[in-house]
Amino acid sequence: MGTDTITKAKPVTTESLSGLSQAEAQRRLHSEGPNELGVSQRRTLLAMTTEVMREPMFLLLIGAGLIYLAIGDPHEALVLLGFVVVIIIVTVLQERRTETALDALRDLSSPRALAIRDGVPTRIAGREVVRDDVLILSEGDRVAADGIVLQAHELAVDESMLTGESEAVPKSDSVDKVFAGTMVVRGQGVMRVTAIGGATELGRIGKSLQDIEVQSSPLRDEIGLLTRRLALIGTVISLVLAALYWSLRGGWLDSLLAGITLAMGLLPQEFPVIMIIFLALGARRIARQRVLTRRLNAIETLGETTVLCVDKTGTLTENRMAVAALSVGGELLDLAAMPGKELPDHFHELVEYAVLASEIDPHDPMEVAFHGTAKRLLAGTEHLHPEWALVREYELSPELLAMSHLWRHGALAHDVVATKGSPEAIADLCHLGEAERQRIAQDTLAMADKGLRVLAVGKARHSAQVRWPDGQHDFDFEFVGLIGLADPIRPEVPNAVAECLRAGIRVVMITGDHPRTARAIAARAGIESGEVLTGLELAALDDRERAEKVASTHVFARVTPQQKLAIVEALKANQEVVAMTGDGVNDAPALKAAHIGIAMGKRGTDVAREAASLVLLDDDFAAIVSAIRLGRRIFANLRQAMVYTLAVHIPIIGLSILPLLFGLPLVLAPIHIAFLELVIDPACSIVFEAETGSARLMQDPPRSASEHLISGRQLILSLLQGALVTAGVMAFYAWAQQWGIHTDVARGLAFCALVVGNAMLIFPSRTADGGWMGLFRGLSPVVGWVLLATMTGLLAIVYLPVVAVAFAFQPPPGWLGAAAFGVGVALLIPLQLAKAALHPSRRG
Repeated sequence: MGTDTITKAKPVTTESLSGLSQAEAQRRLHSEGPNELGVSQRRTLLAMTTEVMREPMFLLLIGAGLIYLAIGDPHEALVLLGFVVVIIIVTVLQERRTETALDALRDLSSPRALAIRDGVPTRIAGREVVRDDVLILSEGDRVAADGIVLQAHELAVDESMLTGESEAVPKSDSVDKVFAGTMVVRGQGVMRVTAIGGATELGRIGKSLQDIEVQSSPLRDEIGLLTRRLALIGTVISLVLAALYWSLRGGWLDSLLAGITLAMGLLPQEFPVIMIIFLALGARRIARQRVLTRRLNAIETLGETTVLCVDKTGTLTENRMAVAALSVGGELLDLAAMPGKELPDHFHELVEYAVLASEIDPHDPMEVAFHGTAKRLLAGTEHLHPEWALVREYELSPELLAMSHLWRHGALAHDVVATKGSPEAIADLCHLGEAERQRIAQDTLAMADKGLRVLAVGKARHSAQVRWPDGQHDFDFEFVGLIGLADPIRPEVPNAVAECLRAGIRVVMITGDHPRTARAIAARAGIESGEVLTGLELAALDDRERAEKVASTHVFARVTPQQKLAIVEALKANQEVVAMTGDGVNDAPALKAAHIGIAMGKRGTDVAREAASLVLLDDDFAAIVSAIRLGRRIFANLRQAMVYTLAVHIPIIGLSILPLLFGLPLVLAPIHIAFLELVIDPACSIVFEAETGSARLMQDPPRSASEHLISGRQLILSLLQGALVTAGVMAFYAWAQQWGIHTDVARGLAFCALVVGNAMLIFPSRTADGGWMGLFRGLSPVVGWVLLATMTGLLAIVYLPVVAVAFAFQPPPGWLGAAAFGVGVALLIPLQLAKAALHPSRRG
């Protein structure tokens, strides 16, 4: 660019822009609707009801009702129809609950926008953007709506999703438009919104979100396979029972009814429902820890995490950069210990050029610290230049970790160039000799050993009449000095890192800082800081060497965002399950490649958040550890719920087949199965989901990615416990029949013992610990409420005559009812003994 085409680069300013008022924005939001494409992923009440009516359980109930009508029992048919209505209501309410949880998560995860409201920049959800809103755009933001550019500071936008062109499109003031869904890849800008929602270019192209489906996952696939297998087994057993009934007792309608009854009890429809409820409600629990779950599948993976890769700045540290030390000509000045308030003269130039090498209106914490130090220590001196024009910027690149600004002022015959970057890069730009490089390296190490982030500053002059060079190396730079910045460790980090290590999770710190700085910060955080691997050393390794190095390295320094991807791939090659944090545009590939990408909510860019599975709303490392702890808890609770659910299906099989084989009246009818299904589902989805989990959750190593939801031992335990309940209830029923108790009374007693026995099974199923002391330890209030509701419902259907008749029961005498209750409670002993045999109590 020649001198005849000079244009003054303008920073984004908002002083002259008031934007809309909050009241006007709310009025427009109400009248014009939210800034959405009109895609509703929320199912209607009719859609939910229709889906329930297609469920096998519903169809079996309808079939059983028709059979009762055929055999002349309209009363029983009406009762079953009543249960059909109850099942629809309960299922729809539960679906609504899950949808509400997911809606809340969608609201949190919608793209954000920085709007000027009442003259104040305010962060709002993208759906709240309205026409004529004034939005501030920064690198990494996704544009929330269509609009006209009001200000542009080296603004360039990736519009490939609209045009297919991969080249970024530069934008100019008051001339160009920006479009919803496109990505700001460079610079800053201000826009005025002209179209929202379906009126945008993106909205006109099509509502592509309607085609988005929840991706499958290993856990979902495993549960689906288990459900299909159990459904197939249940179908075969039901057909066998129907044939056996017909051959032994005759009556094809009665035999068909017996088969339907067993099929209703065997259908494992709870499994996928329980999983969705656990994951959705688990995401809500994690959100309370200020961690947003953008993909429910990530909750499954949290418990498998073996390596946690984290940024230093803002994640381990408070991201409150402050200039702590200055070094000029080998003399180190500690600002905290500086006598008086005046900066010695020979340090003025260092602060001056650090500011000139920074943005005019900075957002980077380091540049904010430079400006703050200059305003404090250089006020009233000739070293501040608000009247100078910034006419050329040279950006930081992976090849050269330095950036330069070229300034012009009419009173000067030359342009002034300021540069800042890593000490190695600035020494290279200044073409220093070996002795000088060694001295600077020693000064850098001395500051880095104190945990300071060290930057170097250089200066140059360039004739105003000569064309600007294309690269920074073409300037004749002089070395000015070093600046050390301090960023304190977050107080909660050392304990959180220690918790990760106890849980078998390796914490890896990745930073762009000097290796000595990285080692010092890692030591303060409690991260093992032996060998530090730099980005240059990483780039020089082949894939095999990189995998070997990464396996034993805990601290990476001088790493570019692009090299994060190489670290992730090397860890994955070592069969590690990787969680990775990031915040920038260039972090997106690494976040997407990691098993769990974790984006920063406050300082992160939209593109990073969209590539991530989790978003830290407070950029807090301790929140990651809390999410991992909750992920382990959710998986453990889901496993116990599945084991319990499988176990309570076994008595249904036994009580459907054994009376037939022993020549006794059948115990269970479709109405009984329907009631059991309404008891089982709440017990699983509420009681187990609310469990706080074992105290050892973060003391055991991560579970293997190949580990099944239900192991062989747990399957055996489930079958054994179900068989014990079956044996106890069947023995009690046979005893009642032998003593001549009326069949309707005996059936009610057996049903009572079965429900109480299933309720008792909750206690040994709450934890994998086989100890007796753990049966009732740490009970949540939910357990009490569920048991109270279950027992109340049981008493109602057994002792209220009008209800008992519908269930083909007769109210038993009080002592017999107490005996049935006692049998159910007594089953707790063999159930716990079975668990203790297969899951011995852990100690220590």
